[in-house]
Formats: sequence, structure tokens, C-alpha cells
Amino acid sequence: MEKLTGGQRRRLRALAHHLKPVVMIGKGGLTEAVLAGLDQALSDHELVKLKFLDFKDQKEELAGRIETALSCEQVGQVGHVVIFYRLQPDPVKRKIALPEKSPSD
Repeated sequence: MEKLTGGQRRRLRALAHHLKPVVMIGKGGLTEAVLAGLDQALSDHELVKLKFLDFKDQKEELAGRIETALSCEQVGQVGHVVIFYRLQPDPVKRKIALPEKSPSD
């Protein structure tokens, strides 16, 4: 996946504003079940909020591991909520249209 531009990230954060977190990281930490749930949510919705109930002091490290494991990109963070985006590979199933990259990007 190509890196997102600042304008695209801004657009995704605006779209995510009204969303509720669909995946939570609790006492069990970043388990295979959490990764599977987040992977499915990204496939279904493209844009997903994840909330840290525990492991709040490790959220930057865990977010990086999630990006690598699921080939997604973190587009924002507010408090203990992190927003992830992954482009739907099937153009027919895409729900989000991102602004085009400008030549200066």
C-alpha cells in the first residue's frame, strides 16, 4: 500500500470522527484473536477505530506491530483510541474515496 498524504490522512480522520471503536485491546493484550477481529473489520469497513483499555503505555509499539501484521496504516490517534485504514483491494467493495495525490506530494 502506498503511503497516504497529509490530505488523505486528514480526510480519513474526518470520516472516522463519528465512528465508535469496534476492536478493544484489554487484559489479554494484542492476541491473535484481536488481530483476526481487526483484520476482518478492516476488510469490511476499511476505516476502523481501536481502543486501548489496557496496555495504554505500549500503544505506540502495539500500533506499529498492527500496521506491520495487517498491512494497514495508522491515520490518527486521540487519547487511547487509534484509527487504522487499509484500502479494500476489490474496487467494487471500496467504501471510501480518497482525494487524489497532488503532483507536489
